[in-house]
Amino acid sequence: CRFSQMLHPIFEEASNVIKEEYPDKNQVVFARVDCDQHSDIAQRYRISKYPTLKLFRNGMMMKREYRGQRSVTAIADYIRQQKSNPIREVQDLEEISTLDRSRRNIIGYFEQKDSDNYRTFERVANILHDDCVFLSAFGAISKAERFSGDNVIYKPPGENAPDMVYLGSLTNFDLIYAWTQDKCVPLVREITFENGEELTEEGLPFLILFHMKDDLESLEKFQQEVARQLIGEKGTINFLHADCDKFRHPLLHIQKTPADCPVIAIDSFRHMYVFPDFSDLSVPGKLKQFVLDLHSGKLHREFHHGPDPTDVAPGQPIQDLASSPPESSFQKLAPSEHRYTLLREKDEL
Repeated sequence: CRFSQMLHPIFEEASNVIKEEYPDKNQVVFARVDCDQHSDIAQRYRISKYPTLKLFRNGMMMKREYRGQRSVTAIADYIRQQKSNPIREVQDLEEISTLDRSRRNIIGYFEQKDSDNYRTFERVANILHDDCVFLSAFGAISKAERFSGDNVIYKPPGENAPDMVYLGSLTNFDLIYAWTQDKCVPLVREITFENGEELTEEGLPFLILFHMKDDLESLEKFQQEVARQLIGEKGTINFLHADCDKFRHPLLHIQKTPADCPVIAIDSFRHMYVFPDFSDLSVPGKLKQFVLDLHSGKLHREFHHGPDPTDVAPGQPIQDLASSPPESSFQKLAPSEHRYTLLREKDEL
């Protein structure tokens, strides 16, 4: 791979620069993998393009891979940034009242910094600092919030949104990480041109609500029904929403335009499938069945061969419009023989 060969000396020089700043081998490790020789590793971490730079913390691969400039300075700066403290220490509890409530805030109140509780909190913050703002307070400053011991709370977006308190063990990394991730990573995320590739690399199909940017009512309804019907499917499919104006090309793939929004569709990275009628969203079990039909292969089968004989199915609008299912709109992002270029869409806007 010519690009891998070009990056190799840059990567090695960046490692030398960082080694001088962090001589302790437990601080930063640079490593490289020959994915021809170790295809099992490439497959495990869904590596499909080369070269790919991934960051691991405590043995855990971070969602966001490095996509900055391929230069010694840029890579070294990225590592320095990753080594910076992700937690802002609060000097006065009055600072809490001035937090940016458009962000997701996690606040830890501890008796002392040199404690197992804080070290666990710090590990979690190092992993999730891109998704939440982390703050901490210690000793006398935090005493008012430690009436029952060290305490971690979540302040969700919104001025009047109530706080949520972590009730588990503060030394159990798995428990507090799972709780914090659930609060910091929204169940329904927005897909953009900037994060589309990153979302695809998670390896899960997309359930997408296409809506107009100012149509917050449809988004709220979608979020509620995803939480109500599909919380158990969280690990099998990504729940997303997209701006209809920005993503006109994916809509065209399913014979839709922004005038048709809101529209719900599944992108399996092979084909796109349309939820028959947005107004059916709140029908109990309807959205869940749509996702289950993806997993069972029913959606793919019916697009090719028509409704199953046993089904008394509603109209199949896409089958009527096309002899085969519309192709994925995000194939440029997923390993495929046919790649659709999202970048081209962005340039054409």
